[in-house]
Amino acid sequence: MALTTKPAPHALAATSPIAIGGLIFLKPGRDGPVRGGNPWIFSQAIARIEPATLQAGDWVEVRDAGGDTMGLGYYNPATTIAVRMLSFDTALAPAVLIRHRLRRALALRQRAVRGDTDCYRLINGDGDGLSGIVVDRYGGVLVVQLLTAGADRMRAEIVAALRETVAPQAIVERSHGAVRKQEGLADHAEVLAGAPPAETIATEHGIRLAIDFDHGQKTGAFLDQRENRAMVRELAGGARVLDAYCYAGGFTLAALAGEARAVVAVDSSDRAIAMARRNLELNGHRADRVEFVRGDVLRYLADLAGPDRFDLIVLDPPPLARSLKDAAHAARLYTDLNAFAMRALAPGGYLMTFSCSIHFRGEDFVRAVRIAQTKSGRRLQMIARLGPGPDHPVLLGHAEGEYLTGLLLADLA
Repeated sequence: MALTTKPAPHALAATSPIAIGGLIFLKPGRDGPVRGGNPWIFSQAIARIEPATLQAGDWVEVRDAGGDTMGLGYYNPATTIAVRMLSFDTALAPAVLIRHRLRRALALRQRAVRGDTDCYRLINGDGDGLSGIVVDRYGGVLVVQLLTAGADRMRAEIVAALRETVAPQAIVERSHGAVRKQEGLADHAEVLAGAPPAETIATEHGIRLAIDFDHGQKTGAFLDQRENRAMVRELAGGARVLDAYCYAGGFTLAALAGEARAVVAVDSSDRAIAMARRNLELNGHRADRVEFVRGDVLRYLADLAGPDRFDLIVLDPPPLARSLKDAAHAARLYTDLNAFAMRALAPGGYLMTFSCSIHFRGEDFVRAVRIAQTKSGRRLQMIARLGPGPDHPVLLGHAEGEYLTGLLLADLA
């Protein structure tokens, strides 16, 4: 989906005050999750709506069954998640809440992100108190995702706050995916402010990355793996490394920066491998430093034979469970993938393995990897449980926000 270069009228309009459109009353006994910090209110928890004519994206005041105010959010009558909370009190007026949240988010990133990095998540939706809004930074360019009807309605206010607080070179919107479809929204991509360069080069821990806003995944790259790539860099010295599902070569570049002896990078996408080759070139690596394999990772691992072993394997597949009904099938796939990867480990080798499926995470994923160990006949140590970096915060009361689960395992040679 190519970006348009002419900002839409709504992107340039003067900021209009956000007003509370109505009231949401919860059923008796259904206020516990909200009081515990969960920003999602499901439709079956709602007793009544005032007025009944509330529209998708309207701001609402949420009250418990006794009429006590619990906070502010926005409403969608057409979705299972009927209200997404933006504040668990009413101390902040809607007109100033977005700027307040953005300033707090920016302060966290200034503390948490290293000086040799200029690409990170600036706003992580619910985790930063701005449900449905994602903003990623790539150098001087901000990429915005507005995933819900409420977020979509706040576009002008978000752009104005970003321009005032961050003053980027450009703001690009790439709003797409299943959540927007569920919210009754079409995909949307355009330049909201400024003009991004033809090719944006971002830097992660000193490694240069070419960002493809038209065709790249998510907002252009997988920023949630930044700290895990840094860990690969520390482990890769002298190692033969497999980067499975390499995409644009983030883990491959980290391994090379860590002086890996050899790297094999596997992906089924020609475009992804082309992006990885471009990133090799950007960082001054010879083309023959990496063996690229276009193909299915499961088949590649299954076909490995004899002494073809790796000292370090990174297994970072796309989501294998895109809905709850996919969970059982995903369990089998994760088990098979990890069993084959364990068999491909050299004695004493390391396996870094992930699930980014919101419907298959946490202990479900750990259980699948444990079953994989049994199938593989290997014995591994759990060195660390992994997740995204501190620029991807999750509300403590919102377990649904913990979508990325990872393990660092070592072969007990």
